[in-house]
Amino acid sequence: MSERISREDLIRVYQVEVQFFDDLVNSGLLTPISDGNTQYLEYRELPVFERFITWHYDLEVNMPGLEVIHGLLRQLQELRDENRRLLGHYRAFQHDIDGDF
Repeated sequence: MSERISREDLIRVYQVEVQFFDDLVNSGLLTPISDGNTQYLEYRELPVFERFITWHYDLEVNMPGLEVIHGLLRQLQELRDENRRLLGHYRAFQHDIDGDF
């Protein structure tokens, strides 16, 4: 079974405009793969695509807004990851200090 869905099937299943999908691709928010003349989105990107659909159609967020929100959420995740990494270093440091006494 293929781990991807074609652009045409996405448009049909999610009932979105072709231009919306193309705008997401052109802005770098989605990274489809091409096989001949057909573009595919990997299944692992579907939650992101669905999130963009909700933001755009339900919350009426325009494309620049989608880019900003996506960028801020990505930065937030990076900060969380960095915080976990630093906390791990801190705990290891504390363990080393506690072990010396």
